[in-house]
Amino acid sequence: MARVEMTMPKMGESIMEGTVLKWLKQVGDAIEQDESVLEVATDKVDTEVPAIHAGVLAEILVQEGQVVAVGAPIAIVETDAASAGTAAPAAAAAQSTTSSNGKAPDQGVAEVPYLPETQPAAASGAVHQPGRFLSPLVLSIAREEGVSMTDLEYLPGTGKEGRVTKKDILDYVANGKKPLAPQAGAAQPQAAAPAAAAPTTPAPQAAENQVPKSPSPQVPVASKPAPSVSGGQELIEMDRMRKMIAQRMVDSKRISPHVTSFVEADVTEIVNWRNKHKDAYKKREGENLTFTPIFIHAVARAIQDFPNINVSVDGDYIIKKRDINIGVAVALPSGNLIVPVIHNADQLNLNGLSKRVNDLANRARANKLKPEDLEGGTYTLSNVGSFGNVMGTPIIMQPQVAILAVGAIKKKPAVIETPQGDLIGIRHFMFLSHSYDHRVVDGSLGGQFVRRVADYLEQFDPNTAI
Repeated sequence: MARVEMTMPKMGESIMEGTVLKWLKQVGDAIEQDESVLEVATDKVDTEVPAIHAGVLAEILVQEGQVVAVGAPIAIVETDAASAGTAAPAAAAAQSTTSSNGKAPDQGVAEVPYLPETQPAAASGAVHQPGRFLSPLVLSIAREEGVSMTDLEYLPGTGKEGRVTKKDILDYVANGKKPLAPQAGAAQPQAAAPAAAAPTTPAPQAAENQVPKSPSPQVPVASKPAPSVSGGQELIEMDRMRKMIAQRMVDSKRISPHVTSFVEADVTEIVNWRNKHKDAYKKREGENLTFTPIFIHAVARAIQDFPNINVSVDGDYIIKKRDINIGVAVALPSGNLIVPVIHNADQLNLNGLSKRVNDLANRARANKLKPEDLEGGTYTLSNVGSFGNVMGTPIIMQPQVAILAVGAIKKKPAVIETPQGDLIGIRHFMFLSHSYDHRVVDGSLGGQFVRRVADYLEQFDPNTAI
């Protein structure tokens, strides 16, 4: 039997850690390949992690509720050496290492990463920085040049707070991508001090101590002041998602100087069109026909007219996105919000957008979204009108640079221009609130964009088929 490490998988481009929610298997349980072993939560979605080898769950290394860096060991699986692939050679290498150090040989544990990444020899002076922030530009270059995520965690950065810049990774590639990560079984620099202090510690124990631990933001209980609560108050701890939302909102306001422009649009034609088609659509498709697909369609067209709104910022660089991926804020039964993404929204017609919106909303409320459903957004739409609000000042979803909120549709008296003269009539109006990052979006671009969205809504063709 070979002992194979099961590691925390990378469940998205920007996800660097996950929280173990629940173990679906216990020690001693038999597991099949691709069978779900545990549930993991990230800052984007909750998902199940499958086994990459069939065998027996021999050891659980991470308890429920713990935060674990991507690539860190979470369990040990005992499996046949033949099916473990590289497990046996790696175990032999580990055993050879312990013997050369004068220690009693022990059973090696082979590391089998969830996603294949090269494990090159160690480079002197490299410092392991698991969970560090990596910009989309750096990640894109890494993928194109074949730089592993492990090496990125060791790559020295010259940016603010040690951040890896475009120049850093391009220099690393130009220098031949010399190995930065330590070879499996080799001694880690961090383990040198403990080894010197306790020379009798067996090699496997030292290796266990080298497992990178995710930094915990929790304050020790002794130093955390107890909240003062009187009989007329109730103390409620934030759930995991609320904590993440709170942190994201604070970060966004700190990163982006927010400016908001407002436009009022006459959406009478849209209201009349929907009232005409919603019953037939419900009967035909078994789903509701909402206003959201129409809003998304108008936003996608406006982005095509103003592509500089479809960007992100990386240091002194502006990254213009070719794909138009529009996120839609969805309210969950818990009261929290989640933002699934409609990829390539400009390539879908109204019926396609309606099907996609309904599918994402239903799966979001049932907690069945996949990581890819929440990735790659380049612009976000929030319908505050669904809560009866006429307007709002939404906070930008980083690293995007703009977000649009649409308010409740209200009937108002309005002046209607006709060839025979001006008339007073009842029309349906809606406010659009456009928040944008003033670092790269000035008032002219931000204002023109939201005005163009309103123009497309007002010019909606009442003969549109769906």
